[in-house]
Amino acid sequence: MVLLSLESYLLFKRIIFCIVTSSLISIGENRNTFDAVQFGAVGDGKTDDSKNLFASVVFFFYIVTFSFSIGESESSFNVVDFDAVGDGKTDDSTAFSKAWKAVCEAGGDKPTLAIPYGKTFLLQSTRFEGPCKSQYVQIQILGNIIAPESSKARTDSKSKCWLCFNAIYGLIMQGSGTIDGLGSSWWQDKVGNRPRAMYFHDCNNFDLSGFTIRNSPKVHMAINHCNGGSISNIHINSPDDSPNTDGITISESKQVHIHDSVIESGDDCVAINGGSFNINVTGIACGPGHGISIGSLGDNGQEDIVEEVHVQNCSLNGTQNGVRIKTFQNGSGYARKISFEEITLINCKNPIIIDQNYNPVHHRKIKTNSLEVSTVSFTSVHGTSANEQAITLDCSSSPGCFNIVMNKINITSSAPGKQTRAYCNNAYGTSSSTHPAVDCLSKLNDKTHQKNYFI
Repeated sequence: MVLLSLESYLLFKRIIFCIVTSSLISIGENRNTFDAVQFGAVGDGKTDDSKNLFASVVFFFYIVTFSFSIGESESSFNVVDFDAVGDGKTDDSTAFSKAWKAVCEAGGDKPTLAIPYGKTFLLQSTRFEGPCKSQYVQIQILGNIIAPESSKARTDSKSKCWLCFNAIYGLIMQGSGTIDGLGSSWWQDKVGNRPRAMYFHDCNNFDLSGFTIRNSPKVHMAINHCNGGSISNIHINSPDDSPNTDGITISESKQVHIHDSVIESGDDCVAINGGSFNINVTGIACGPGHGISIGSLGDNGQEDIVEEVHVQNCSLNGTQNGVRIKTFQNGSGYARKISFEEITLINCKNPIIIDQNYNPVHHRKIKTNSLEVSTVSFTSVHGTSANEQAITLDCSSSPGCFNIVMNKINITSSAPGKQTRAYCNNAYGTSSSTHPAVDCLSKLNDKTHQKNYFI
């Protein structure tokens, strides 16, 4: 991964710096000097030692220059130095834009936009544009960032994002600060054009960690058209009745790892949408929320493709759904090579669900076909269900769901004395060691399209 390469690069610099420092001491016989004799000078008063003396001087300047270039400090641009006030009342958007411009135009190793501790910065919709001059740029969030208190106070009410990051390669955003979208006025007014709190577009090789995002008007963090990235140790927090406040959404992206984070929201904790490949979700504590979802896919008949998504070691507490795949009717494309493993459920309403007939707007005309769902495994899923129907595999008549594998499932009722059950419709695959029993999961036989799903 690129982030590992960055850390390795920085470690390599430290090692080389230590080696160079040791060499300086060694060459100088425990003094910060160079002996010309070590470069071939004779010193007998007869031999021309000018070339050897010159070599020692050149080598000295080379080593010193090299060591200083390795050990040079990172460039830091504090938003306060660009006239940001940080009193939570003054609009600091312009100051942030100026500071970001300086960061993006700076060379050297990892220039940093510093958002200092102890201050609260009010921002209108703000764009952080790339590409930047340096290979890596950092935003250090130690203070707090807030949005205007009401939707009416926003100067750009039509923007689809509040904090917008575009074409920034090697973006490192970390810190212990809080980003607060103050979205309650948007939830109450049910405004249709609600902005996402943070939107990352075309930001390859990113690393986001440590900070808190809360109360977004809509999606908290949206990743779109990004190649390579890590999201870790993030805390997302919004009330369970805040509409459409997904925690993290991924679309048109690949090689993204979301891990070791806590997500509380009014919608999906994590949603993997169309055009996404090689997505890993690990160590997420989800709840409240609508669970961890693939989709929705195929809305309005569009083609969507999702492949190689792996969800592992996650817990879902009091969520509306557990782990879910949802596709609209009449869409095209596929969702395949998806795994859910080591999932803990606590009082989830729909612990395991594949819904190929997803139709949240009930007046839509019912169709019989959907995009393909195949090669999906549920392994070591255990916990409690708030509903009697703990497993739902509701697939369309065409093409249906294929190569569904269920193994080591143990889901009991959260209500004492009640039983759980499974429901299947046009679902084909195998099950073993499951509670409840998934006898409704049909075995694949000689269906003509069987070969298309075992990949």
